[in-house]
Amino acid sequence: MSDIRTDDIDLTEEPKLGLGAHAAALAVVCVIALVGNTVATENTVPQGLVGLIILWVMCMVGMVLTKVVPFRLPSVAWISAVGILATLPWTPGSAWILDKVSHVNFLTLATPCLAYAGIAIAKREIEIAKTSGWKIAVVAVLVMTGTYVGSAIVAQAFL
Repeated sequence: MSDIRTDDIDLTEEPKLGLGAHAAALAVVCVIALVGNTVATENTVPQGLVGLIILWVMCMVGMVLTKVVPFRLPSVAWISAVGILATLPWTPGSAWILDKVSHVNFLTLATPCLAYAGIAIAKREIEIAKTSGWKIAVVAVLVMTGTYVGSAIVAQAFL
């Protein structure tokens, strides 16, 4: 018999990923971004790979800081801080880092990240969608259409 009581487990809580899972997920994103970067730009695979490895390392350093620093900040804040500190003019090696990362087209990085964000739906969101019914689909379509049309109007007017 097990000593674990199932009534003590919160089934609505989303599981947290460990550093290994984050590292693997980021590696997959880097591979997808490398393909996009190579196709969309004139950069070679080795140029893009070095830049993506540097970005991967910055992300992992930020993730480790999120776990070990005693005060809580979101991982995006730590990752941003690591990137900023690594590229400050007085940081040793910053010119090299900037040169290598300049071969990564950040628009191609956004594509797999936005695709993941679009399909990353939590159990709670599915339950909300089930209880909301068809009305939420209509609202979603109108919001997406309005955003697209509004963006096109702004782009046409100012760009």
